[in-house]
Amino acid sequence: EVLLRMHSVGICGSDVHYWQHGQIGDFVVKDPMVLGHEASGTVIKVGSGVTHLKPGDRVAIEPGVPREMDEFCKTGRYNLSPTLFFCATPPDDGNLCRYYKHHASYCYKLPDNVTFEEGALIEPLSVGIHACKRGGVTLGSRVFVSGSGPIGLVNVLVAKMMGAAAVVITDLSASRLQKAKEVGADFTIQVKNESPQEVASKVESLLGCMPEVTVECTGVQACIQAGIYATRSGGTLVLVGLGPDMVTVPIVNAAVREVDIRGIFRYCNTWPVAISLLASKRINLKPLVTHRFPLEKALEAFETTKRGEGVKVMLKCDPTDQNP
Repeated sequence: EVLLRMHSVGICGSDVHYWQHGQIGDFVVKDPMVLGHEASGTVIKVGSGVTHLKPGDRVAIEPGVPREMDEFCKTGRYNLSPTLFFCATPPDDGNLCRYYKHHASYCYKLPDNVTFEEGALIEPLSVGIHACKRGGVTLGSRVFVSGSGPIGLVNVLVAKMMGAAAVVITDLSASRLQKAKEVGADFTIQVKNESPQEVASKVESLLGCMPEVTVECTGVQACIQAGIYATRSGGTLVLVGLGPDMVTVPIVNAAVREVDIRGIFRYCNTWPVAISLLASKRINLKPLVTHRFPLEKALEAFETTKRGEGVKVMLKCDPTDQNP
């Protein structure tokens, strides 16, 4: 293990949800719990067996750590391990604090040209990397991203990075769609009260064809329906957003057109890829951070996120450091 002095911690929708509702699905908060799972910091002490890190190293933290070498770990899909430790998922504490201890193998050294803030943003970026991989985004793909929150935006960034020829994104909010344009979306659709079929046909007319890959980032029933209608026959719909347990969808439409529906659970094996992308300046996450607060103003930061202001709210845990 390593002991870290924390630096930057992003606030996620799930953090706000636990704070407001005390549970997400089967994960119920029964005891006091530290929030935070999008984080970076500085190593201040290393355990005796740690060789790849030393005090002073700047690191990004992968929050999900397998507790045992089970079948999922053996096949490289450790995110599916049922005994996984995960920051800020009950009963496991997160890392929104001044000092934090974590498994050394899940702390990744940041190159000098990658900031602490970028290091913290690797966590949401990883969701985009994992989703686009599961969707099979490749050279020349046409992609539909549903929802323009932080996760929708990282999916736009990653899809373009993986060679997508065109990306169209939907949202209710004009300002969020403007942000999507900034990060590389080719087309935006501000949804008002269109039916799912109407949204699907708008997607098709903007792209000039139906998309091979749809990445659904809202979890809203109507959006999932639109995702099925919009996806080209033989294509793939990736469900990223989480909504109610039971959702009514046109499953026969998907079945007879061979539209594959895939889920994702967080991510795995994404930190090294993300660090390479950031170090080589192939991807720019800086536009995502719109608000910054010191740790002392955490409540204000959470309120800002809850109101849906900006995109990503970042907390600064190290009062001595002035740099992002």
